[in-house]
Amino acid sequence: MTRQLADLRESAAARWTVLLLLSLAMFSSYIFMDILSPIKDLMETTRGWDSAAFGTYQGSETFLNVFIFFLIFAGIILDRMGVRFTALLSGAVMLAGALINWYAVTEAFQTSALQTWFTENLNYIPIFDELGVSPFYKGMPASAKFAAVGFMVFGCGVEMAGITVSRGIVKWFKGREMALAMGSEMALARLGVATCMIFSPAVAKMFGRVDVSRSVAFGVILLMIAFIMFVVYFFMDKKLETQIGDTEEKEPFVVRDIGAILSSKGFWLVALLCVLYYSAIFPFQKYAVNMLQCNLTFTEVPKESIWASTKIMLVQYGVMLIVAISAFMSNFQKRKAPRVALLVTAVALLVVFCFMSYMRQSAESIFAVFPLLAVGITPIIGKYVDTKGKAASMLMIGSLLLIVCHLTFAFVLPMFKGNNIGGMVLAFGTILVLGSSFSLVPASLWPSVPKLVDAKVIGSAYALIFWVQNIGLWLFPLLIGKILTATNPDVATDLAAGKITPQVAAVSYNYTYPLLMLALLGVAALILGFVLKATDKKHGYGLELPNIATKE
Repeated sequence: MTRQLADLRESAAARWTVLLLLSLAMFSSYIFMDILSPIKDLMETTRGWDSAAFGTYQGSETFLNVFIFFLIFAGIILDRMGVRFTALLSGAVMLAGALINWYAVTEAFQTSALQTWFTENLNYIPIFDELGVSPFYKGMPASAKFAAVGFMVFGCGVEMAGITVSRGIVKWFKGREMALAMGSEMALARLGVATCMIFSPAVAKMFGRVDVSRSVAFGVILLMIAFIMFVVYFFMDKKLETQIGDTEEKEPFVVRDIGAILSSKGFWLVALLCVLYYSAIFPFQKYAVNMLQCNLTFTEVPKESIWASTKIMLVQYGVMLIVAISAFMSNFQKRKAPRVALLVTAVALLVVFCFMSYMRQSAESIFAVFPLLAVGITPIIGKYVDTKGKAASMLMIGSLLLIVCHLTFAFVLPMFKGNNIGGMVLAFGTILVLGSSFSLVPASLWPSVPKLVDAKVIGSAYALIFWVQNIGLWLFPLLIGKILTATNPDVATDLAAGKITPQVAAVSYNYTYPLLMLALLGVAALILGFVLKATDKKHGYGLELPNIATKE
């Protein structure tokens, strides 16, 4: 006789269906988050966005979260109103911001009265200008200003979605495979980065005419799908709530709860580790394609060649999905033969993917390998943290790999300028290692938060960590843009003198100094990792202990 389940969480199928819904929603949001990243050169040549404008736009995503404290309010909303309400709200806010962003880069906006208004206004923001943190500046293209407004709104929604998804996973997986679930969610979500890198440039160049607004429209459609995923999750979570009551969903919130979180040394160490580590990754993603374009020598593929066709792009994307699925599923095979077969398939097709990127001479598809190794090893790390522990140690390893990768990009990759094959091999290897270091964080850091704070304020704790993280995600894209402009004055000078074309200028930057800055962030994260490990040993937070101790 089949035992009746106490609630839906006891059903593995239900738990993992919920995880899939949340992961697909975040997958779409990750695509939009970087939708303009692989077409920085096109934004410069078609919309007049130089590195400073591009960096200011990219940093605007987190502006309201940092300076208007929206993320703090989002955490309070999550704790007061629950996962379901906040999931729908975040999906709606993301979509609204994305629509503004889309219109800002359309041809229609370029000739509108709104374009004139943005050109003439928002050139001086009192207080923010004095503090040097204004989201706009005099001379910033109108389309970049208005796009930044939309990206700010989107940023409120996507960060709210991030803490909501984390809280939802804790709710459905606590005492079970939580690190594996969080790692798997991030592995799938990060495929959005690869999807963006492959499709955004291709969509912008479709029909023989460059139109960057098509890429943004592609992202908007995916955010509509994300909203549908949140709606389906809403009903599944509501069914769970009818089984367990609403005591877990809405907890009374008081201000002193925030104080209790902020008084935890372990919380602050995790939060600072988070901002250092993520600031060395996410801002880099936004410039990575342009960095490769500037450091490698690409040969234009003839338009009549099969390697320049849309069909090959779709085939390559299909190969990438098979690599990701094979690597991911190999972690769940109990028998050796199917596990080895899936791994061999993943490795063989990864080589095929890299060969296709070489033949397509595509910087964006080179960087698309970024999440592929992470997809394969994140579940391994998640299972290890669940059963063996060592979360703090994993963070230290991730920081060390990050340092090595950024230093390789800064000093070794430029030596291969002109060596097409050698440069691409080095780029592929370094990007794969960087992606694997990134996989260490979600599987070890995020599951550690419930060990540091009371269950009723987990939403606020995640919000506070995301708020600290957002300071870095606002600051460092902006800094990279300013450093590129300041350390490459010859690019602007030669362009103004007519010595080079806008197309050549867009791929002529020296990225050494921005990459050095990102490597130093990794060094600081590594040092903080040692401090966290020592603090955990002293205070007994249990960060090095397994997540699965007893079954609930």
